[in-house]
Amino acid sequence: MKTLYISDLDGTLLSSSGLISEYTAKVINELTEKGMLFSYGTARSFVTASKVTRNIRARIPAIVYNGTMTVDSQSGRVLLSNYFDIDIKMILSDLLDRGIYPIVYTMIGGKEKFLYVEDKCTEGMQEFIDTRDDERKTPVKCREKLLDGDIFYLSCIDEKEKLEPLYHKYKNECRCLFHKEVYTGRQWLEIMPKCASKAIAVKQLKEYLQAEKVIVFGDGKNDIDMFEAADEAYAVENAVDELKNIAAAVIDSNNADGVAKWLKENVKI
Repeated sequence: MKTLYISDLDGTLLSSSGLISEYTAKVINELTEKGMLFSYGTARSFVTASKVTRNIRARIPAIVYNGTMTVDSQSGRVLLSNYFDIDIKMILSDLLDRGIYPIVYTMIGGKEKFLYVEDKCTEGMQEFIDTRDDERKTPVKCREKLLDGDIFYLSCIDEKEKLEPLYHKYKNECRCLFHKEVYTGRQWLEIMPKCASKAIAVKQLKEYLQAEKVIVFGDGKNDIDMFEAADEAYAVENAVDELKNIAAAVIDSNNADGVAKWLKENVKI
């Protein structure tokens, strides 16, 4: 049976230091050389995902931005993209009127950018931006410039009390993720197209590769829909309870190479 294996990155395949261990890389590379179909589904962009996965040789397409895009894992070329089918600029204006200045991911002139107003960054936003050193980073001087281009993703990093009402307001119009970030514990609200999800992207990738079965691995609430779409799903020991409750089994944690150990024991090629 042709099986597709997809792992979340942060908190699952990556250790708490945000890296893939030598052992995990060795196992995955040995199995992919033998023909295992392995890739990842992540909230990260391809730019940041490719940096932390550079020591593994996953040759099939990767799912990024929580399913908003599927990209060629070698070149980063966008194979499938989802944009808002509602007036996201009106929603963005509502956020700005409430004093919420998000990081705006957009396509301008065919190039991916993330925009932010320099003097409106929260402490959490500034921490995040300081970790990003790539050509997408585009500071702007005023709120009007945040409306530029074809917007496909919003990330808000602010106080829970400010973000939670917006989550409830827009969760039925858009796909919204309201969670604490795995490394910093900062409160995030992510807003993306309703049609974008890891589950949909997994199904599309399964069909694209003509796989008969999908097995997934994850740790967070944003993996729930992916678990529900898979034939088998495994939660790492450090996963949230909601994910463990719907998993086929709980495996070792991200810091104990749980995914790699499971693959080594169970993938027979």
